[in-house]
Amino acid sequence: MKLLLDTCCLIWSISDPSALSPRARDLLGAPDSEISVSVISLAEIACAVERGRLAFDRHWKTWFRHYVGLNGWDVEDISLEVIEEAYCLPDGFHADPADRIITATARLTNSTILTADKKILDYPHVHTSW
Repeated sequence: MKLLLDTCCLIWSISDPSALSPRARDLLGAPDSEISVSVISLAEIACAVERGRLAFDRHWKTWFRHYVGLNGWDVEDISLEVIEEAYCLPDGFHADPADRIITATARLTNSTILTADKKILDYPHVHTSW
């Protein structure tokens, strides 16, 4: 299964796996899972660190690159097509730019978003799991 982690799921999978649902832990550990993260998650992490809402044992850049590499996750870039899709999502998706980009990326890559975010889970035009 192709999975795209939302930002909270990315952080929890590294820093607090107990915060993940049993289903999320199973999917993350499944040998056939292809896991990726959107580069927008790095922007969200950097902002959270800058505002004092997150703290790591190393710089956020090093933390992100270390754990993405360690886990063998792919990083999805933000392309013109992703931005176009993010702002043309059907049925009035909510306004958060990062959630829009993650949702658009999942739609374009035919991935399932692994998320606890109810707004994304309730959106009928993207595959989700938690």
